[in-house]
Amino acid sequence: MSLAIVYTRAEDGVQAPLVTVEVHLSGGLPGLAIVGLPEAEVRESRDRVRAALINSAFDVPQQKMTVNLAPADLPKEGGRFDLPIAIGVLAASNQLPKERVGQYEFIAELALSGELRGVRGALSAVLKALEQGRIPIVPHANANEAGLVANGMALSARTLLEVVAHVSGRRQLPSCPAPPTLSVSEEFILDLADVRGQLAARRALEVAAAGAHNLLMVGPPGSGKTMLASRLPGILPPLADAEALEVAAVSSVVGNGVDPLRWRLRPFRAPHHTASSVALAGGGGHPRPGEVSLAHHGVLFLDELTEWNRSVLEVLREPLESGRIIISRAARQSEFPARFQLVAAMNPCPCGYAGDPSGRCHCSPEQIARYRSRVSGPLLDRIDIQIEVARQPITALANHAPPGESSAPVRARVNAARDRQLQRAGKANALLGTRELTRDCVLQARDQQLLERAIDKLNLSARAYHRILRLARTVADLANAELINTQHLTEAIGYRRLERV
Repeated sequence: MSLAIVYTRAEDGVQAPLVTVEVHLSGGLPGLAIVGLPEAEVRESRDRVRAALINSAFDVPQQKMTVNLAPADLPKEGGRFDLPIAIGVLAASNQLPKERVGQYEFIAELALSGELRGVRGALSAVLKALEQGRIPIVPHANANEAGLVANGMALSARTLLEVVAHVSGRRQLPSCPAPPTLSVSEEFILDLADVRGQLAARRALEVAAAGAHNLLMVGPPGSGKTMLASRLPGILPPLADAEALEVAAVSSVVGNGVDPLRWRLRPFRAPHHTASSVALAGGGGHPRPGEVSLAHHGVLFLDELTEWNRSVLEVLREPLESGRIIISRAARQSEFPARFQLVAAMNPCPCGYAGDPSGRCHCSPEQIARYRSRVSGPLLDRIDIQIEVARQPITALANHAPPGESSAPVRARVNAARDRQLQRAGKANALLGTRELTRDCVLQARDQQLLERAIDKLNLSARAYHRILRLARTVADLANAELINTQHLTEAIGYRRLERV
């Protein structure tokens, strides 16, 4: 009898819980049995492992082989356990030194030829392995994402033979390459200079970027709402190291991989309005991240907001407040990060031209009210900035018209304002709590009365009251002002003028 213990990681949302692979050889009919709550893909590992061992010129033990994936109550899925099972079989049959196996964590799917194939969630597994002081070995396909955090500690391999040669001490595996130290390239950023005119909308976009506020644009077709929204990532502050790793971990879980040249770019997600609640929030039998998580630390753009199914939009309410979303199923529960900045666009009426100078709109007030009521009051209450985007005259779009201000100077002002917020509270203004509002958003007596009158006249909620204070603090930060004054407050109140009673 012989026993070998190998370490690997399972996939559970963006977490990577430790799985101990125990391989036991004993007398009995030859075969390989896998226990420990394996899904169908894991049970199929026995055939992939056997073929990979044979095609890599290793001996398959002619004994009864029992593989236990512990803990037994954690569901195991995917082909990520192929390599650790194969290493366990080789160690248990003394084809690999057992004492050297325990310092590594293995994660890879095996091809029948013995080649290693990439897996989802490798980045999270590498992070956890390094925290435990073990060296992760990943497939070459996952080398780029592993190199983001490993600092040369993670190793990559192309075949089972290479892994065995390294563990045996015969040949060294290469380290996963570190990402380039280049700053975010301007070629990946859409320039705000492409937007002609729309000075009020550009100002609102700058305020939204500075404080991480949610934004709703209402205007006729072709007024530039989508163009404005797509330029928002280009004026946002760059991702911090920890934020970039969180974004990369979510991308790794869904199997998108990580581009080392673009991994510091803030994500921009623009799902179609026919998307389901599962596509937006995440879910499935084995929970996967949805659009709200794929937009983590970035922008979630919902175009044609009133065309979305109302029940789908309502799933946004919790992550907008908490910055996370919990997917609960009968057998398991997964939590995903969802700290995104919501940008939405909609037409003012069913025909799209209410208020247009051309007078082409013939929608009745009842039709317009019914159309706008497709967006619920509680969701609208969570959107800090609500602005009208008017149709621009052709003269503003002509080639001889002066271009708008480019993204670079706007981004510089946004970065300066965000730095003030981080120095003062350690977070963007949109994330300030009640106690921090009391400390950082002090109003003079006349401004407090002005705000109270506005709240009463517009019939706004306590949440809207706090959001106006956060917005006024951001306007003050853009002006490099220590205190909020009347001008800052009136601008913040003006951004709520589309609020329904």
